[in-house]
Amino acid sequence: MQLLQCPSSSPSLSLCCSKVQPNRGPCFLANSLTATATCSCIQQQWLRSSRWVSRKPPVSNSPAAKAASVEESTSAVSAQTAEGDVLKALSQIIDPDFGTDIVSCGFVKDLLIDEALGEVSFRLELTTPACPIKDMFEQQANEVVANLHWVKNVKVTMSAQPAKPVFTGELPPGLQTISNIIAVSSCKGGVGKSTVAVNLAYTLAGMGARVGIFDADVYGPSLPTMVSPDNRLLEMNPEKRSIIPTEYLGVKLVSFGFAGQGRAIMRGPMVSGVIDQLLTTTEWGELDYLVIDMPPGTGDIQLTLCQVVPLTAAVIVTTPQKLAFIDVAKGVRMFSKLKVPCVAVVENMCHFDADGKRYYPFGRGSGSQVVQQFGIPHLFDLPIRPTLSASGDSGMPDVVADPLGEVAKTFQDLGVCIVQQCAKIRQQGMSTAVTYDKVIKAIKVKVPDSDEEFFLHPATVRRNDRSAQSVDEWTGEQKLQYSDVPEDIEPEEIRPMGNYAVSIVWPDGFSQIAPYDQLQTIERLVGVPA
Repeated sequence: MQLLQCPSSSPSLSLCCSKVQPNRGPCFLANSLTATATCSCIQQQWLRSSRWVSRKPPVSNSPAAKAASVEESTSAVSAQTAEGDVLKALSQIIDPDFGTDIVSCGFVKDLLIDEALGEVSFRLELTTPACPIKDMFEQQANEVVANLHWVKNVKVTMSAQPAKPVFTGELPPGLQTISNIIAVSSCKGGVGKSTVAVNLAYTLAGMGARVGIFDADVYGPSLPTMVSPDNRLLEMNPEKRSIIPTEYLGVKLVSFGFAGQGRAIMRGPMVSGVIDQLLTTTEWGELDYLVIDMPPGTGDIQLTLCQVVPLTAAVIVTTPQKLAFIDVAKGVRMFSKLKVPCVAVVENMCHFDADGKRYYPFGRGSGSQVVQQFGIPHLFDLPIRPTLSASGDSGMPDVVADPLGEVAKTFQDLGVCIVQQCAKIRQQGMSTAVTYDKVIKAIKVKVPDSDEEFFLHPATVRRNDRSAQSVDEWTGEQKLQYSDVPEDIEPEEIRPMGNYAVSIVWPDGFSQIAPYDQLQTIERLVGVPA
């Protein structure tokens, strides 16, 4: 039998070749997701051009040659059968979040089988290192493969996908290696939003995730009080002109309070610029979750954050009072309009226990009212605990100071919820893709969660602008006339604005914000080849 010597510079071949070793039986390396026809084609091309391929011997019709041929054929069939058996066994394991088996989800990587020795090894690559059921996956994978009659030894390695947002094309460099960005918002001050943000971040870190916290409240930054990093000043990288975050207990931290200027006294537009700079020019590195402690309100700063970054999800913090519900409702509507899914509600300071009884000093029902009215799927109650407040003032989050306490358990449940919901959102692909096709001179729109794809005439899109430059805000009178827009106009740049719109830059310098909802209502081009 002729053996192939594969040079180290041929990685494609190393994944596709199978070899038979003396006295070892069939041994092969297979990647269940990458063994495709393309790889086979590359292998054939390499074989034709390789100088290490031995010349084929003359075909022999001797009984020994025929027996060897039958043996090789049997080994190949056996190898394929073994791989199929392992993948079939692993397909019994269902991811409860996706409702699909782990093979179809693409979790099984680097499958290595030595059937003669009964050895099987593979890697399970999950969507996040903070997966709450990774231990269950590992145990089940060991069990189902070990149940195969020819398997004597199973080795399972657990890993996670590299940190990467759903789309990276137009994101600032500092945000291109962050998988999920979580906004913690209340739209009202004094309800414990910063407490929830910090403790959630350290809970996710405790689950194995790489986490950062961005304190977006420039007027009253809370992060410097709630954590105690050794270095309490942000540093600059002079070569890249970027910000190096400080760290505390493995979590990266950025706050205007660490800029050495205390609290800001400045107007709104300046604050928006500061937040943009702090968030987008920071060297966050690879993060699984960036938790943003949103400032109160629903004004310019909140809109800036939602436009600068594609928020994966939002957590709403409230208290039992009716007044808190009114403000929170405005925030939920804002996130809904900006296409940011609200995945959980945290009702803070909801009760305390004394003398064997439970008391509700601020009433009941605000949190559940938010859940019922807006369809937010998860509600978490936080009790009034002196230790929770004291830990925030001491510079050590409560989930770190008392990891086995009642508060830590609630945040653990919240952390599991966030991990699961973010995984579902990423799987669904929330973003609408809008691009410009220069060949057919049309704007192409791909709608998420469907196969719908359509084309728009650039001039039609420009004429449908609803900003104050095109339409009088008071009278509704159309200021931009049909003839003002040339028929052959072409966009110079299209980039996403958060989850809800795209910014289209035109040759006259005008930057049009076009919400996805509006694009779907504009007259479409017909007869355009897809």
